[in-house]
Amino acid sequence: MARPPDDSRRRELLDAVIETAATGGIGNRSLRDLAEAVGTSHRMLLHHFGTREELLLAVVQEVERRQAAKLADLPPDPAEALAITWADLRQPELWPFERLFFECYARGAQGEEPFTRLLGPAVDGWLADIADTAGRPLDPAERAFARLALAVLRGLLLDLVATGDAEGVDAAAQTFVDLLRPTSPEL
Repeated sequence: MARPPDDSRRRELLDAVIETAATGGIGNRSLRDLAEAVGTSHRMLLHHFGTREELLLAVVQEVERRQAAKLADLPPDPAEALAITWADLRQPELWPFERLFFECYARGAQGEEPFTRLLGPAVDGWLADIADTAGRPLDPAERAFARLALAVLRGLLLDLVATGDAEGVDAAAQTFVDLLRPTSPEL
């Protein structure tokens, strides 16, 4: 009987692939190329992840998990929280992961396995994480706002990684943040 893959080794390999992807991208790289870059064999990656597609999915899920973990550190003010989130997400070193997310998400939207597993968590997972951070269920208006904010951030990220127009996209992000700020003067 075959042994199940070692979870600690899988974690090490996933971390190494993520580190490699941050500098050299991942979307168009072969499994052999990724294996060589992280100092292992393609067979070892297959052993731990099953397929190249499962590896890509694991990378996206782990990067999403790391981003969601930052929710707890955000201030309660929505405008400030979104400004901080945007400043973090827009960093060029994250662009390979953003491109990979959009590639995998689009493949899932087309019904391609295993990427369909991203579809629910890509929105509902984030809404649940936001509710967990708040320590209570979101009311319908809060849930709608959180979904809108997620959609705006993702739209801005897609624009950024597709066009590279950081100045224009940053201006759009700032406009959204400004819309969230109270318009009445301070007293």
